[in-house]
Amino acid sequence: MDHQVKKTALRMIPYGLFVLTAESPDGRVAAATVNWVTQCSFEPPLIVVGVKADSGVHGIIKEIRRFALNVLGKEQGGAAYAFFKATTREGNALNGQAIRPGANGQPLVEGCPGYLECDLVDTVEQGDHSLFIGRITAAGILAEPSGRPDDLTLLLKDLGEKVFYGG
Repeated sequence: MDHQVKKTALRMIPYGLFVLTAESPDGRVAAATVNWVTQCSFEPPLIVVGVKADSGVHGIIKEIRRFALNVLGKEQGGAAYAFFKATTREGNALNGQAIRPGANGQPLVEGCPGYLECDLVDTVEQGDHSLFIGRITAAGILAEPSGRPDDLTLLLKDLGEKVFYGG
């Protein structure tokens, strides 16, 4: 297989940007910008999130078996970049982004157009990422969209012509 052709073909897949958050009962918190996300079942409502196996958020989610997925909006490129690095908490902020607790106790990033709170129901561990399958237990939106809901979502390509994830 031609590595460059594979890389280019994989980069043709459009990706939204999200912040995955988790906090343990003892106060350890982690968050990461993720983009491998999809809905995988209507009933029960399930999503799949690809999570880097050596990330802090991976370990906490496996331990506590719940997480929040925050949908980043078009104007939240700064938040996407904020969670490309290790998580630090200062009061009610993670990496400088305001948060509040969700119904499942996980941090929700303020200003996101939508969020999903999930219980972890299964994990597929292959390669350098795991697939976390989450059952949606709560959801919220900032405001009712006037057009297509997915038009509000920050896309990886919105961060610039030279920003890609793997391939």
